[in-house]
Amino acid sequence: MDRDAKIYVAGHRGMVGSAIVRKLSSLGYTNVVTRTHAEVDLVSQQAVMDFLGQEKPDYIFMA
Repeated sequence: MDRDAKIYVAGHRGMVGSAIVRKLSSLGYTNVVTRTHAEVDLVSQQAVMDFLGQEKPDYIFMA
């Protein structure tokens, strides 16, 4: 992955997700996107599609 790639980490507040965010940061990735459940309801397909259409991440980690 390029260091400037836009990376979305779903579940960034959990144990695995927070570890992913920390690791990406330590490796120099600067464009890591996170959202809370209140900001993006991952149960709602429309909310997810709207978010992905707006943010256009290059990579997605589901944690």
